[in-house]
Amino acid sequence: MEERITNTNLNSEECNNEYTLRPQNIDEFCGQTNAKDNLSIYIKAAKLRNEPLDHVLFYGPPGLGKTTLAGIIANELGVEIKITSGPAIERAGDLAAILTNLNDNDVLFIDEIHRLNRAVEEVLYSAMEDYALDIIIGKGPSARSLRIDIAKFTLIGATTRAGSLSAPLRDRFGIISKFELYNKEELAEILERSAKVLKLNADIESIKELALRSRGTPRIANRLLKRVRDFSEVKSNGKLDMDITGQTLKALQVDELGLEKLDREILLTIIKGFNGGPVGIETIASAIGEERVTLEDVNEPFLIQAGLLYRTQKGRMASKKAYKHLGLETLFKEEE
Repeated sequence: MEERITNTNLNSEECNNEYTLRPQNIDEFCGQTNAKDNLSIYIKAAKLRNEPLDHVLFYGPPGLGKTTLAGIIANELGVEIKITSGPAIERAGDLAAILTNLNDNDVLFIDEIHRLNRAVEEVLYSAMEDYALDIIIGKGPSARSLRIDIAKFTLIGATTRAGSLSAPLRDRFGIISKFELYNKEELAEILERSAKVLKLNADIESIKELALRSRGTPRIANRLLKRVRDFSEVKSNGKLDMDITGQTLKALQVDELGLEKLDREILLTIIKGFNGGPVGIETIASAIGEERVTLEDVNEPFLIQAGLLYRTQKGRMASKKAYKHLGLETLFKEEE
C-alpha cells in the first residue's frame, strides 16, 4: 500500500519516536479546549476524593490526540496506564488477564474500542459498573458462575466511529468527549513546540505554512515537519525556511489546502467521471482503486470540513469550491 504523507494512522517509524513529541501534562496539550478544561476539573475532583476517574470515551477522526490525552490523564492522576486495542483483545480471557493485573485507580486505554468482540464487551459491562468479573466455569448443566473482584480502575476508550458502539457500552461511560479538527493557530502552536523538541530553527512563516497544509490534524503536522527537516538537512545544511518548506511540500504533492494526490483523485473522479455527483461511496472507491473505509475515515472528514465535498441522500457531490480549487470552474453547473 502506498505510504501517504496525510495518512492519519501511525506508521512504523512514528510508533518509535512519536512519543518524544507528545506532551506529558495537560497544560502542554494544545487544542480541544472544552474537553481539556473539563477533564482538568474531573481529574482534580477524583484526586481530592481519592477515587478513580469516571470512565472516559473519546471519539473523533484519527490523529487528533486521543491516545496522547489518555496518557496525560494517567500522568495527572499519578497512576499507571495499560494500552491496548479492540482487535487485540480476542477472547474474554485476554480482557480478564489485563483487568486482574491493574491496581487501584489505574487507567486502561482501549483504542478502536468499537472493534471489541461482543463476548469481550459483555464481560466489560460488569467490570465497568461493579469492578468485578463474571466468569463461567465448566459447560452444560454443571456450569457455574464465579464473580472475581478487581481493582477500581478507569477505562478510557477511543474510537473513530462512535456510531458503531453498542448502546449498553456507550451508556457506561461517565465522560464523553468529541475531538474536533484543529484550526491553523492551534496547529502552529503544536508545530512550534515540536520544532523546539526536535531542536529545529524554523521560521514563523514556515510554521504557519505547514499548519495551513496539515488538514487540521496534529499527527500530519508533525509528520510534515519531520519531512521538511529531512529536506533541510540534505539540501540547505539544516536551514528550515520558506524555500525548503515549499520544495518539500511540492515533492510530497501536498497543495495549499492540504490536499494530496488521493484527495484530488476523489474530487476529479466525482467531477469528471460522474458530472459532479451525486455518486455512491462504493462507486468512488472502485473507480480509484481504494477501500471504502479509507475514504470514509481518512479523506472524507477533511474534504467535507474544507467545504470541497458534501453528502446527500443520493451520494457524494463536489462543491463549487472543489471545482475552483482544481481549476475546473467552467464545468460547474448550478443546482436547479
